[in-house]
Amino acid sequence: MLNWIKRVVIRLRDRVSRRLVNKLILLFTAMIVLVVGLLTVISYQMLQRESVNHSIDSTSSNLKLVNQKLEDYMQGVEQLSLPQIRYEEILQAVVSEETEYASKMYLEDYLRELFYSRNDLESIYLYLIDQGKYYSITREAYNITVRSGFREGIPEQAWYQRAMESSRNRSYQSFIVPGSESGYGMNEEPSFMGYHRVLRSLVTREPKAVVSFYLKPTVKDQILNDVPFEDGEHLLFLGPDNEPFHVDNLEFLRQLEQAPWLDHLGQDPFMKPLTWTNEEGHKYLVVYNVENTEGWKLVKPIPYSNIYAAANATRNLGYLIGLVFLIISIILVTLISNAITRPLKDLSLQMRRFSEGTFDAEIPVRGRDELAYLSRHFNRMVRRTHDLINERYKMKLVEKNAILKALEAEINPHFLYNALQAISTKALKSGDEEVADMVNALALTLRYCISGKDIVNARDELRHIERYLVLQQARFGSRLQVEVEWDDSLKDLQIPKLSIQTLVENSIKHGLEKVSTGIVIVIRAELSETHAVISVKDNGPGIPPGRLEQIKQSFAIVWDEQEGDNIGLKNLYTRLRLLYGEEAELAIRSEGAGTEMIMLIPRGGSSHV
Repeated sequence: MLNWIKRVVIRLRDRVSRRLVNKLILLFTAMIVLVVGLLTVISYQMLQRESVNHSIDSTSSNLKLVNQKLEDYMQGVEQLSLPQIRYEEILQAVVSEETEYASKMYLEDYLRELFYSRNDLESIYLYLIDQGKYYSITREAYNITVRSGFREGIPEQAWYQRAMESSRNRSYQSFIVPGSESGYGMNEEPSFMGYHRVLRSLVTREPKAVVSFYLKPTVKDQILNDVPFEDGEHLLFLGPDNEPFHVDNLEFLRQLEQAPWLDHLGQDPFMKPLTWTNEEGHKYLVVYNVENTEGWKLVKPIPYSNIYAAANATRNLGYLIGLVFLIISIILVTLISNAITRPLKDLSLQMRRFSEGTFDAEIPVRGRDELAYLSRHFNRMVRRTHDLINERYKMKLVEKNAILKALEAEINPHFLYNALQAISTKALKSGDEEVADMVNALALTLRYCISGKDIVNARDELRHIERYLVLQQARFGSRLQVEVEWDDSLKDLQIPKLSIQTLVENSIKHGLEKVSTGIVIVIRAELSETHAVISVKDNGPGIPPGRLEQIKQSFAIVWDEQEGDNIGLKNLYTRLRLLYGEEAELAIRSEGAGTEMIMLIPRGGSSHV
């Protein structure tokens, strides 16, 4: 079972962690549950506290008012038991009752007067202590009957002894427990309580009689109806010695026999509520009120379940509202999360297609948020990658073609070089040494050109220039004069191959070919603090300013876009920048007559002079 639960949990975790939207839904749901749960728990605790305080305050105030009414009622009964101004006459009638018939009538009239004065009296008894005789007045059917009789054992009754021992000459007797006896042997036992008052001689303070009132519960019930209570709650009316005079449930009264809080009633002057847990485990809040005058106690045990009922209902309602809110929130979170993660999902899908080789995987861009920004740049990256791949593909094709052409070029010059050597040999055998020299010069020039070096010593370049001039002098004769001002210490300079030839060739093109007279070309080299300065100067007609500006502007044109004349100078300028960087320079000066071309090669470093 545990393994199955573990597998289910792992499967759910994997499913949740597989998609971002599930993680967002789980995150926001957890946050909502946490917030709603905490708010519900906190509000429930506050409501519990408020419910307890409200129950204590309202119940205490109510019990105080009701108990005051009960106290007034009991004081009224006590006032009724005192003969007031006729006290001596009543005592005299009690003493002479045995011998005088008038005294008997007087006592009967007195009982009738008392009985008619109130409607809550079930019966009144007057016990004559010395005679052992009692008078009683009760309602029998529709008649009020006064009777007299004798009853033994009354002095042994508990209520009698308490009255005799009382400093206030009275005692109370409860009848709420079934089987309680009044002591006078009445046909019907009282249903509420008995009040007993001792009448003593004013001179000797000896007890002469006891008047007993047996009260109906009507007034008491009317007063206690002002105490509201619900199912599970109880109400007790206790005497000064904690004897119960009212209880709403006799079964609950039996549970109170072992209740420890009964002994604590009245000890606290602030009457703080008590807590009690019965044998069944039900917890009660015991709120009570004790009157200061007589000490009557009105007690109301309230189950905590009733107190917390409102809080529980509010908590359950909160749970219900929270559940509805949670369902709505999950729906909204799902919709919002899907709306947020859908572009990410589309982006992820296109990225997977892109990683698999689909280079047109673009996604639509919506909005202007971060996701739109990310999507826009992803599309830009895809297009750029697509362009780079196409460019790379084209470069590969160009590279293949270049390799093929290079292989072909490598075969053709060698074939041409061998052919020229054969022609030179034939010319020597024929005795034509001038043709043989020209062919040898051309062959060596061709061999120099096809060598794989980019940078050569100035010595090798000057030797190549000599062979090149042999060919040019065969064409122009004495019209071409070349002077080389190159110190031997500078013949080890590292310069680009064919760089001097390009400058000399440009002087021949823009100088010698433009005139019918001869020109002088001066090849010079010197060192400055920062550069090696190599110049080729001629005394030809020079270059027109407009043409000179065009040549200089051509240096800024990308090599792939180069068209027309000046390819040799542009080639040399580009090679200088590639080999030596921005510090290398190719300058052209032409002021009226003559042209000077200056090549500046920086000194220092592996790529420099």
